[in-house]
Amino acid sequence: MKKRIMVVGPSQSGKSALTNVLNDAVRPLKKTQDVIYGKNTIDTPGSYIENASMYKYLIATAQAASHVVMLVDQSRLAEVYPPGFAKLFTCPVIGVVTKIDLAPEKAALCIGQLKRTGICEPYFRICLQDNTGVEALKAYLLGKQETPEKS
Repeated sequence: MKKRIMVVGPSQSGKSALTNVLNDAVRPLKKTQDVIYGKNTIDTPGSYIENASMYKYLIATAQAASHVVMLVDQSRLAEVYPPGFAKLFTCPVIGVVTKIDLAPEKAALCIGQLKRTGICEPYFRICLQDNTGVEALKAYLLGKQETPEKS
């Protein structure tokens, strides 16, 4: 079974737009009600992180993931992740700040939220409107899809 990149974040944080970029696809952007498996990604509903009773579904879905990408929306900063939440996952967790073109004064608060969630650097800051930072994130994530053989 191919491992995919699971994208997690609150509603309207850019999850589906980012999965389109990572899959080189153009799926219509609408509220995701179900987990959607793409070529390289697993797009999760915002309600899974916004409702603590749904955390178990995120943890179970992550079993099919090579990485978990947790999004923080710089334009609508909300503490949706409990402290240390990233430590629940067995695969690497990557922190991504979206919509960096909006509310630049909140940049440090976003990084602080990623740190409290238990995510270590590097952090990626992206804007899907003009693709700022997107290529670096794609190279980091998709370049790590192949597991190197141990010598």
